Amino acid sequence: MKTLFLFILALIFLFIPSFAKQPADSTRATSEQNQKFDPMRDAKKDIQDAVSQAKNNHKRILLDVGGEWCIWCHRLDSLFLQNKDLAEYLNKHYVVVKINVSDENKNQNFLSNYPEVAGYPHLFVLDKNGKLLHSQDTGELEYPKNYPIKGHDKKKVFNFLKKWAK
Repeated sequence: MKTLFLFILALIFLFIPSFAKQPADSTRATSEQNQKFDPMRDAKKDIQDAVSQAKNNHKRILLDVGGEWCIWCHRLDSLFLQNKDLAEYLNKHYVVVKINVSDENKNQNFLSNYPEVAGYPHLFVLDKNGKLLHSQDTGELEYPKNYPIKGHDKKKVFNFLKKWAK
């Protein structure tokens, strides 16, 4: 009995390293959209960096405007975390930049270059040079108000991303 226990324990320790590596690899694709809205970030510099990255990788730029205080922003982030296919598509076709809007930093000067935002989160699609292509009210990407689930509809978000990817 003791030998069986030691054998099982040895097997567990043998396989733990391979399980430990798995989450890091599977979550790497979602790291960009999973970053926080940071009031200390320089939005102008972030866009400059995104333009450089988008040009080098032939991608569009997706500005995600919102804040840590915003429940709907967290719901949108969760949609990507829970749907690997959606996250992979996003990271394959877009450079994601989170633009903070909060009491600490409203980014008014930066956001004055874009259409007015009615609610959060709000998405702006830019071409690889930083030119505005589309302004998206994410309320249009949510489930209907009387739907039992609160949040963004995966199909609507996927269709939005596909429409503006190229």
